[in-house]
Amino acid sequence: MAAKLIFKNRIVFDSGHIQEMVIWGLPESVVGSRHQFKYSLFYGRSGERIIGYDNERPKGDHRHYRTDEEDYTFTTIEQLINDFLSDVEEERRQDNASK
Repeated sequence: MAAKLIFKNRIVFDSGHIQEMVIWGLPESVVGSRHQFKYSLFYGRSGERIIGYDNERPKGDHRHYRTDEEDYTFTTIEQLINDFLSDVEEERRQDNASK
């Protein structure tokens, strides 16, 4: 079985910020992860990641916030998307409040 695209979504906001989510189902787990998904969730601008969630091998599941990186506990695709969108919403709220 080959990789299967499960979810793909891209939004370009009026501010120029990009929100992109791509999730693949895999026949076996990525080195460092315990599930059979490969994902990359991005929020930022071209060349500037502000928030990111991914499971790059061999790091496994992790989250980026600007220059910080921390482990992320993957439970479900739905929770992954909710966590990411919650972070993006908070970042956008803070960004708008500072203007």
